Amino acid sequence: MRLIPSIPGYRTLDRYILKKFLKTYVFGLLMMSVIIVVFDYVERVDDFTEMHAPLDAIIFDYYMNFIPHLVNQFSALFTFISVIFFTSKLAMQTEIVAILSGGVSFRRLMWPYMLGAGLIATLSLALSLWIIPEGQKDSVSFQAKYFKSNQLIDYDEHIYRQLEPGTFAYIRGYAPKSERVPFFAIERYEGSEMVEVLNAASASFDEESGRWTAPRYVIYTRGEDGSLGYEQFRNLDTLIDLDVKELAGIKGLVKTLTLEELNGFYDQQLEKGSDDLFLIEVERHTRFSYPFSTFILTLIGVSIASRKVRGGMGMHIGLGIALCFGYIMLGRVFEQIALGGTMPPWLGVWLPNIIFMFIAFYVYIKAPK
Repeated sequence: MRLIPSIPGYRTLDRYILKKFLKTYVFGLLMMSVIIVVFDYVERVDDFTEMHAPLDAIIFDYYMNFIPHLVNQFSALFTFISVIFFTSKLAMQTEIVAILSGGVSFRRLMWPYMLGAGLIATLSLALSLWIIPEGQKDSVSFQAKYFKSNQLIDYDEHIYRQLEPGTFAYIRGYAPKSERVPFFAIERYEGSEMVEVLNAASASFDEESGRWTAPRYVIYTRGEDGSLGYEQFRNLDTLIDLDVKELAGIKGLVKTLTLEELNGFYDQQLEKGSDDLFLIEVERHTRFSYPFSTFILTLIGVSIASRKVRGGMGMHIGLGIALCFGYIMLGRVFEQIALGGTMPPWLGVWLPNIIFMFIAFYVYIKAPK
């Protein structure tokens, strides 16, 4: 039994709606992208000039990675606006009434819309999970080199990380350009008592080997009688479970990790007993929830815009934009609550979708049949 009838008229209708949907979506997104890129270039041109950024690096390392991020960020919004815009136009021209009067059910009318939403959601998912994180790595390197002030990845002056239960690393004043720190320490505890600590000055990290080195270091050891002894050594060369990328703020770091890398990083931090697991969980859930919202916003858009009302297209667009920005605002609010650790990460990320799913079902029931 076929779920979607293969009647020639239906196929024509599907192509007609899908073509209008995707054309409106692509056109609106391209126009917005061009405007934002132009404004961004005007804002950054002083940095590019003063830091002597090569043209190919500006285009391929920065803007070719900036545009996918831009597209994904505005994807759900422009999906919603596109659906509202051209469906409202169909309703004002009485085309929706004609389609429904011709025997096409409203449920069947939703098929090409959901197909278009599926294509957009798939693109958004691929961007979120793999393409954008890979691009962010080159973008971060470009910004660190050619931006006078780079806020994408921030390094704290004092960094304290657990390597394994009972063992901690303390790093002060990490400089990403030289990959060197003025002070480096590894502390080992038994219960609440520190039993051994390694202190090193002017330590550096070798990214290829993953080893930390220092010209001199001191190991302090607490004896059974509580006395503190120490020994001085030269040429520290140690391999510890602490990559230099972990020295960055976790929130900025996770943006540069693909899905597989993000899952591996979560498992690594779980073994270390990190306090930042909820940040990784929020990022992981966000990458799936945002593409899923495309279906919800499409359903709301069609259900609202398919009714011919007094006030015409302007009324539909105004109501649609208000709902869309309400969704975005709720998403940001609950995401911050989840990042604060006062709500389970999955709930904080998915709650706006859950709320708007109920709204979508309500307006779908009230839509003209």
